[in-house]
Amino acid sequence: MRGALRLAEVIAARDRRIAVVGVPKTIDNDIPYIDQSFGFQTAFSKATEAIRAAQVEAQSVPGGVGLVQLMGRHSGFIACYAALANNDADYVLIPEVPFQLDGFLEHLRRRVVAERHAVVVVAEGAGQEYLREQPQRVDASGNVRLGDFGIYLRGRISEHFAAHDLECNLKYIDPSYAIRSVPANPYDSVYCIRLAHSAVHAAMAGRTGMVVGRWRGRFVHIPMSVAISSRNMVAPDGDLWMSVLEATGQPVTFG
Repeated sequence: MRGALRLAEVIAARDRRIAVVGVPKTIDNDIPYIDQSFGFQTAFSKATEAIRAAQVEAQSVPGGVGLVQLMGRHSGFIACYAALANNDADYVLIPEVPFQLDGFLEHLRRRVVAERHAVVVVAEGAGQEYLREQPQRVDASGNVRLGDFGIYLRGRISEHFAAHDLECNLKYIDPSYAIRSVPANPYDSVYCIRLAHSAVHAAMAGRTGMVVGRWRGRFVHIPMSVAISSRNMVAPDGDLWMSVLEATGQPVTFG
């Protein structure tokens, strides 16, 4: 969107009649002033299958722990919605809600001892504060590459159980590429074609430098400068996160 906005600015400076219209392309659902980005419903629907598989694996062995890492660099919507969809998750960790890792490990160990298994869902952007000692890398556009917290957490869980002389059969699932490659579900298919129609209508009407999206049930035009001005995130004191806490039973804080 930032690149498209620069194109629109250059086109306007050259007084050319070219429309630049965007659609809300991000599976993480993190664009502000848009109800949902396309692909989000398909993504969390597919993610529920990974959580269900982790639950089956964890229940089938002594000291079973299912660890599922889902997409969500800065916003944990996919992790939250997927966990709520099938109610198999015992813990959900997202970037918006910091947590005390040692307290989490202690709580997880007690839960596995009491219930014999547990399922942990973690968004890829969670826990980055525990990876600060790793070398920082950037991609070709200069964006910081996140550390792989799922792999790090897998090691810390195994070490914690071993330190307490407890058996831990941990199954780690990262379905990111499988989720990205699936066909859109019917809802997202309809949403996409309606976004396409709205984008073409906006361009033919002479609109430019804007994004089409659905806000409160209506298709609207949002300036690109507004769409990139902030990030839609899970509110730690909002009703979505409260629903996750109630569904999982995890504590508000881990110490």
